Amino acid sequence: MTQPIIDCELHDYIEVACMYGYQVRLVLKNQQIIEGQAKDIVTTAEKREFLVIENEQGRQQVELITLDKMQVLTTNAKFNEIFF
Repeated sequence: MTQPIIDCELHDYIEVACMYGYQVRLVLKNQQIIEGQAKDIVTTAEKREFLVIENEQGRQQVELITLDKMQVLTTNAKFNEIFF
């Protein structure tokens, strides 16, 4: 069985957020909210993808398929809000 993945276009927005180190607010499908600086995308051996963000709690990994919305809090960003 293959792992579910997000659309490539949406993946590109996450990569841009990491490249520029945007401050983001993530709203997960379970309505949990996580804020922090987008740092990187990591892939496990099982092909699960995670967004690494850094905030006052340290580094956190958020699985991409759990994302519902990403809001960019950084001013003058290339985009403001993405829905998954």
